[in-house]
Amino acid sequence: MTSYEGHAPQEAAAPAAGHPTAEEFTGLLRAQRVWDIELPAFDPAAAPDAPLPLFRRWFAEAVAAGQSEPHTMQLATADAAGRPDVRTLMLHGADEAGWHFASHATSSKGRQLTARPEAALHFYWPAQARQIRLRGPVTQAPSGESQADLHARSTGALAAALVGRQSELLVSQEELARESEAAWERAQDEPSAPVATWTLYALDPVEVEFFQGDARRRHIRLRYRREGDGWAQELLWP
Repeated sequence: MTSYEGHAPQEAAAPAAGHPTAEEFTGLLRAQRVWDIELPAFDPAAAPDAPLPLFRRWFAEAVAAGQSEPHTMQLATADAAGRPDVRTLMLHGADEAGWHFASHATSSKGRQLTARPEAALHFYWPAQARQIRLRGPVTQAPSGESQADLHARSTGALAAALVGRQSELLVSQEELARESEAAWERAQDEPSAPVATWTLYALDPVEVEFFQGDARRRHIRLRYRREGDGWAQELLWP
């Protein structure tokens, strides 16, 4: 989880036009305030037996607190050689089958998940100083479910999926503009257009950690660890 310094931030002068110097960058970095807000309480002794209800509650509370884009998350995977990778994408759902997200099977993350079908997810909601981490095996949904997921989304999402070629080398911005315009026209004319590579994934966690920040750095870390058909709960040092 993120670690924060306990000292008060220092004021930093704005850098001159252009790229900040190393000293200016360090000044800017140390001047940033962290959790300069009233933080919510969290009693781990009152947490539910399973992580899903708590995740849903914290998500609803993040929305109510005005957290920007609470449905975005970081997905970490590894390639066939074990080299790690991470990117930000959207959560498509969370239920008893797992936490759902989607991408092209031919993208970098799609290929990595084929080679190593395990991943980690990370949510950070600074509006309430909360983080959630999950890790576990990842499975692919059947094609019909993947297409239904795609067609339940916006025209823009379908257009982007129709463009495809995610993570491939791009020759020019003009080529992207042409492909994108054609994809938008097709998405508007054919809202059920299939995209064969579009794949819905589900991460079924074996561990889920809930982190509640504390102004005095006595952060609360509650970890759920799967044991058989149930969950064990453990507190971790901050």
